[in-house]
Amino acid sequence: MCARRHAIATLAALGLIFSAVAVSRAQTLTARQSEAVAAYERALSDFKSILAERRKQIEAKEPLPKLPGQAIYLARVAVISSYKDLTDAMPSRIGRPNKFEIPPAYFDADIEPLIDEYGKLFDIMEAPPANAQNSATPFKDVVDLAVAIARAKGLAPDHAEAAGRISLGLFFAETNGKQNVRNGRSNTYMGSFQTGPSEDRNGRRKWEAIKSEIAAADPALGARDDREEARARGTDHRFNHWTNVRDGLMNAHADIFREIPGIVKTLPDPIDQMKLFELIQIVPTPTRTALKSGDLLNYRVSSPTIMKHLRNNSIFAFGQADRARSSASFPEILAAMWLFNRKFERAMAKYAEIKPR
Repeated sequence: MCARRHAIATLAALGLIFSAVAVSRAQTLTARQSEAVAAYERALSDFKSILAERRKQIEAKEPLPKLPGQAIYLARVAVISSYKDLTDAMPSRIGRPNKFEIPPAYFDADIEPLIDEYGKLFDIMEAPPANAQNSATPFKDVVDLAVAIARAKGLAPDHAEAAGRISLGLFFAETNGKQNVRNGRSNTYMGSFQTGPSEDRNGRRKWEAIKSEIAAADPALGARDDREEARARGTDHRFNHWTNVRDGLMNAHADIFREIPGIVKTLPDPIDQMKLFELIQIVPTPTRTALKSGDLLNYRVSSPTIMKHLRNNSIFAFGQADRARSSASFPEILAAMWLFNRKFERAMAKYAEIKPR
């Protein structure tokens, strides 16, 4: 009994010591550190709350807000931002790597399950409409269309293949490789390549101008296009995978395909090439201007509007230091697109499966 009482007393003493240490540590935090801890805890609590709220609404089949994904997207941004502010104030809080390949200074690996739930909710909210026209070969379609368009634009076979690989990256960047999805954060951009109505119309018009040339070079692809056009007639072409990919590429990227020989020399990393073409989706005008400048690596963006567009697409969006940036060079922008890395790696793996065929 004496030994037992002694053990209990020892544990109690240790508890007091640990409590004292915790209090001491809390007392030694600077004002900035205390504020950063509190901000992260609030953001994490808010994120958990909105995830639970949206899950409850979906399972109860309750009406969802107009843009059901916007609130949980902003809550996720707040969590990552506040964690980066926390690790800036307390570098010791930087933890282990995470499965999403987010830099550990921006993300606590312990909350991976919350991001898994975030993705599952978006899968539900962005599910294709009932009349969506899927393809049995969605990834091959992207590559085939991009290669055919690139060849029609005068590219040699190896550079046309690069266009196919880059375009597959765009598919993963826009929708994680899911065809005919809607958009939980927008009522404008829809489909496999997330185009708006005007972009879709512009792409269709450009395709009509080049279609006969492509069909002459690749009759099988031309015949497939005829079938998909017939199938999509009278519907929103953005919810036919083939026509949305085709028109999305023609609208924004086909003319830039001509620049691929120079791009691959300047940016030899295939993932950087994908990032550059994704920037044509996000900030088309400065990206095209940078390419035309002949000095892509030293071209700098300083427009507040453009910087805002970048932040709205998860580039320089996280933490006070990143958000305070007033300008950036293209290499800095590409480096800041780390949230796209995992998507582009998946695209590269899928392309490796398709290419031998």
